[in-house]
Parts: sequence; C-alpha cells; structure tokens
Amino acid sequence: MRYAICNETFESWDHERVCRFVAGAGYTGLEVAPFTIAPRVTDITSSERLTLRRQAENAGVQIIGLHWLLARTEGLHLTSADQAIRARTADYLIELARCCRDLGGDLMVFGSPAQRRIPAGATPEQAADYAADTFRRALPAVAECGVRICLEPLTRAETDFLNTCAEAVALLDRVAHPNFVLHLDVKAMSSEETPAPELIRRHAGRTGHFHANDPNKRGPGFGDTDFVPIFRALRESGYAGWVSVEVFDYSPDPETIARESMRYMRECESRAASS
Repeated sequence: MRYAICNETFESWDHERVCRFVAGAGYTGLEVAPFTIAPRVTDITSSERLTLRRQAENAGVQIIGLHWLLARTEGLHLTSADQAIRARTADYLIELARCCRDLGGDLMVFGSPAQRRIPAGATPEQAADYAADTFRRALPAVAECGVRICLEPLTRAETDFLNTCAEAVALLDRVAHPNFVLHLDVKAMSSEETPAPELIRRHAGRTGHFHANDPNKRGPGFGDTDFVPIFRALRESGYAGWVSVEVFDYSPDPETIARESMRYMRECESRAASS
C-alpha cells in the first residue's frame, strides 16, 4: 500500500514542517485541502505552488492531490439550478486541477457536502442532471491537466445527494469520462447496509482513491472498525492507489494521529496479507 495523510490534520503547522513530519512517520504522500493554503485556489501564485511542491519533494513526500475542494468558498454549487452558478463551479474545478497539477498531484476528491445538496424544490433526478452538467463542463480541461476527479459518496448526516456507492457510480456512468472515478471512504461506507469490504470488492475497478478513517471521525485504529478485512479486500481486488488518512477529530494531537494510524494500518496490511 501507498500511504498518505491529509494536511489539515496538522491545523496550524506550516507546510514544510508537515512534510518533514509525515515523511518521518512513514508516509510518502500528502493530500492537501486548498483552504489551508489560501481562501481560494486562485490566490495561490505559481511561485507559491512551486515552493510547496519543492518543500514536499525535498522531504521525500509527494503531494498526491486535493480534497475539500469547495470548502469555505462562496457562490459555488455543484447541483445549482442556476446555469451560471454551475458554470462558475466548473471553472473553479478547472482552476483546482491546474493547482493540483502544479503541486505534483493527479487526483481531486469531490466531497463538498454543503455545495452539493439538492436545491430547494428540486428532485434528486434534477440534482443529478445539474451535477452531470457541472462535471461535463469541467472534465475536458481537468483531464488536460492529467487530473482525475474522484467522486465521494457521503452519509445522509452530511448531505442529501449521492449517499451510496451505487448512486455515485450511476453518476459516473452518466457522465462517462475516464478521468471521473469513484472515491471510497471508510466512514462513509459504514453508513451503508453492505459491509465495507464487499463494497470495495464490488467497486474496486472504478475506485481512484481511498480514505482510511473510522465512523467516529478519528483515524484508523482509533475506533471499533477492523481494518484487516478492509485491507484484505483492497489487496485481493487489486487496488493500486493511495490509502490516505483523513480525520475530523484532531485529538489527541497530530503526531499521535499520524504515528498510530500508520502503525495500525501497517499491522492490518501485514495481517491481511498473511491470512
């Protein structure tokens, strides 16, 4: 497995310090939330992007991509009934892809629960129409950057649109672009009736990225979820992408989260390979 971790875990740390620490903890990838760098991705200059990339590479870490794509932005919405808003959102996704490329990454996780809710008065089918339109507008230029958009199902506690892997796959099929793939997240999969290992096996061929966490919003090994069957399913299904730690509860501290998550994941990977 190739292990990464999300940079917002380290909250107020500067980028260079984050890179040095995660490399020392055994990670080879870093996933970046754009809002940790600037309010909007267009505020990150070319020279700043080059500096961030060099700092990561000098530490022995690759910036693998971006997530929390629309967090803390205004006036952007995937499923807006307003065509002008969808066009602005698509344009912003393209700008994100350019930044992702400049940083050395090739994937963008589309979660953004607040910016994909079904508009008032619209049906889920209409929301799917709007979402498909937004992605179709963005994907040709995103693909030119060598970047994939990884669509993330989220729980109903977070959003009312695309809550299951099957729903996400239906949108992938509808848009039908090779740079539009599935993202799997352990916390999100835990809300489905089908166990996570089965979902992994079922959708591995469409999966471009994977988040490791627990339904309690902490890191792998910090809750009740057994990751041995999860890693066995990833291994047996031939998944070759990154496994990236994403948490929403930053206790007790970034160092413990990063080190203990890595220790636990390596232990589970070893057990999965030997069983």
